[in-house]
Amino acid sequence: MSEVVLNCGYVPLVDCAPLVIAKELGFAAEQGLALNLLRQPSWSALRDMLALGHLDAAHMLSPMPVAMSIGMGGLPARVDALMVLSVNGTVFGISNAVASTLEDVRFGDTTALLSGLSARGAKPLRVGIPFHYSMHRLLLSYWAAQAPDLQIEEVTVPPMRMADAVSDGFVDAFWVGEPWGGVAVQNNVAKLMMAGRDVWQFAPEKVLAARHEWASQNEDSVRRLMRAVYQASAWLDAPGNKPLAVEILGRSEHLSMSPDLIDPALTGHIVPRTGASPVTVDRFLQFHSHAATFPWRSQAAWIAHHLGADAAGIEKAKTCFRADLFRQNLSDIGADMPQSSEKTEGAMTLPTSVASARGEMILSPDAFFDGRTFDFAAAVR
Repeated sequence: MSEVVLNCGYVPLVDCAPLVIAKELGFAAEQGLALNLLRQPSWSALRDMLALGHLDAAHMLSPMPVAMSIGMGGLPARVDALMVLSVNGTVFGISNAVASTLEDVRFGDTTALLSGLSARGAKPLRVGIPFHYSMHRLLLSYWAAQAPDLQIEEVTVPPMRMADAVSDGFVDAFWVGEPWGGVAVQNNVAKLMMAGRDVWQFAPEKVLAARHEWASQNEDSVRRLMRAVYQASAWLDAPGNKPLAVEILGRSEHLSMSPDLIDPALTGHIVPRTGASPVTVDRFLQFHSHAATFPWRSQAAWIAHHLGADAAGIEKAKTCFRADLFRQNLSDIGADMPQSSEKTEGAMTLPTSVASARGEMILSPDAFFDGRTFDFAAAVR
C-alpha cells in the first residue's frame, strides 16, 4: 500500500483527539496514510483553507458543512461531513460578576439558570461563541428561546481567546468547547454553569469534513482516512486509554496544555469554579460509543432547520451527512451501525435498542432539555 499524504486542519480543542490519535498511535499509518495535522487560528481560517483546497480534510463544527453547502456565510462550497468526530463536549460559563447574582443556581439546572439570567434586567447578556455557524450558537438560541425576556447579544470569539474575552469584560458569558471553559475557570475569571449536553443530550459537535468534489475524486483516500479515524475514536472511548490520550493531546505540537486542563473533558469531571470539587457529567464528551461516529441525516436536517433553511435547503443539508459513505467504507471492518440513517431527534430519554447491521445496538439518550422532538420528515413537508 503506497503512502498517501493528507493535509488535515484542526482547531486546538480536546475534540480534535480522533485525528491526533489516528496519527500518533499509527492508525493512519496502518491505512497507508501520512496525516499532516495543520493547526488553525480560528474556524473562519479553517473554513477558508478547506474551501480553497489548501486542506484535504478538517476537524469542523457540525453546522459548517451544512451552512457552506446551502450557501450561508463566507465562501460557498459543497462540503461533506464524512463522519462525526465528537458528540457534546461544550460548556456554558458566566463571568464572576454575573455569577455573583446567581449564587443558588446549580450546575446543569437549565431552567433556574434561564430564570436567573432573565431577572438581571433589560441589559442584553453579551455571550461569546466561537463561530456563527456552530452548535454552540444553535444550542444557545434554542435554550434562550424558552425565556423571551432574556436578551442575548452574540459575539464571535476564537476558542483560544475566550478566557481573555471574559477577563477583559468583552463578554458576560460564553459557550465554548473544552478545554477553553476550563482555562477561564483556572484563570479565576468565570464559573461554568452547564454542559452542552444539558440542552441536547446527543448533539453532534465536530465532524470530519471534506469538499464534496475532493471526496468524489479521492475515494480510496477517503476510505483510508475514515477507517483510521474510526479506529482512533474506538480507542479513545476505552476508559483505560484516557491517561495516554491526555498525555498525547497535551504535547506542544497539538494542544500544548497541561494535563489538568485536558483530563476533565475526557473523564467528564468538570470543575465549575475555582476551588470547587469536580462535577461528574455523564456522557460529557463521546467519540465512539452508541454510534457517536455515525452521521445521522436527521441531525443535518435539525441543523439546517435551526439555521433557517427552507424545505429545499433541509433536503440538501441531509445529503451533506454522508451516511452512505459511512456504510460503504466501514462495514467490512466490523463497524456496527444503525440500519436507518434518520430518526426522530430528541425522542430517546433512556438508552434505546435499535436495529443495526449486527442485529441491534444501544443508542444514547438524545432528549432536548424542553422535552420537544424534531421529526426530520415533517420539517420538509
